[in-house]
Amino acid sequence: MGPHFTLLCAALAGCLLPAEECVICDPSVVLALKSLEKDYLPGHLDAKHHKAMMERVEKAVKDFQELSLNEDTYMGVVDEATLQKGSWSLLKDLKRITDSDVKGDLFVKELFWMLHLQKETFATYVARFQKEAYCPNKCGVMLQTLIWCKNCKKEVHACRKSYDCGERNVEVPQMEDMILDCELNWHQASEGLTDYSFYRVWGNNTETLVSKGKEPTLTKSMVGPEDAGRYRCELGSVNSSPATVINFRVTVLPERIEEEKPSPNIVTSGEATTESSNTLQPLKPEKMLKGRLLGLLIWGSLALITGITFAIFCRRRVIDFIKSSLFGLGSGVAEQPQVPKEKATDSRHQ
Repeated sequence: MGPHFTLLCAALAGCLLPAEECVICDPSVVLALKSLEKDYLPGHLDAKHHKAMMERVEKAVKDFQELSLNEDTYMGVVDEATLQKGSWSLLKDLKRITDSDVKGDLFVKELFWMLHLQKETFATYVARFQKEAYCPNKCGVMLQTLIWCKNCKKEVHACRKSYDCGERNVEVPQMEDMILDCELNWHQASEGLTDYSFYRVWGNNTETLVSKGKEPTLTKSMVGPEDAGRYRCELGSVNSSPATVINFRVTVLPERIEEEKPSPNIVTSGEATTESSNTLQPLKPEKMLKGRLLGLLIWGSLALITGITFAIFCRRRVIDFIKSSLFGLGSGVAEQPQVPKEKATDSRHQ
């Protein structure tokens, strides 16, 4: 296994060189390498190869910082969060290999493949940090704690941009609250920041301090025309220069007029006018269709009631007519013309 094992170790070192350049700065990685040498190798690799194996691994891990510098992917520094993420991923895979109890050449091959994958994973972490978290400020001066992979030193780095963060136009109606917000999204992540100072800037380029403190906002209640004008916010730092400067141009609008709406349970004299004005508004097609259908239903009901009433009336008239006709004809046939008794007697005697 001698020559073959030496070649595998050389390949392992070649894999590590361009890979996770900062993980050796994490103390947990150093402890894991020592545990690998003292606890795992004695029972899984010949003793004569232990020293060569660990020398190559340690050298390769220390040479991680030799990754070529690139403005978009790697600048030779990382933050604490990126270092911990990469170290945790490496330690997790290393534990998986040792838990598998693999030995000899197979152990070296597994380690080699694991480090190859970890190289790509950590490169992704570093590129993301470089793009999203490295000096994220677009203006001002941000103090960011970074770890230099070359010597594992942790230092505060000044991300210097223009102090002027622009001017913001603020419009507020009269008698309402004015709120000037001076906080930027990177202020919470920056170090060495002190107080927010708000100034009122006058026409002769003089200014008056309005407030100073840890709060990033200035609030003025019930503003009037005299509150319109220019304001300036300055965020201090431990250095002599400010971290950010933001200007505000405030415009006070006319007072907002809001009509009072009566409670739905209170009847006012103006409701009739409101209702009449609402009837003049154009109806929606759905409402128009419903209205027409309701009208047709009402008129149909009226016509039906009228028809039924007329039919009943006519029926009664016909029945009365028939009754009167029948009873009149019967009396004429049955009854004979009566002759007075006296005249009947005379006729008999004659």
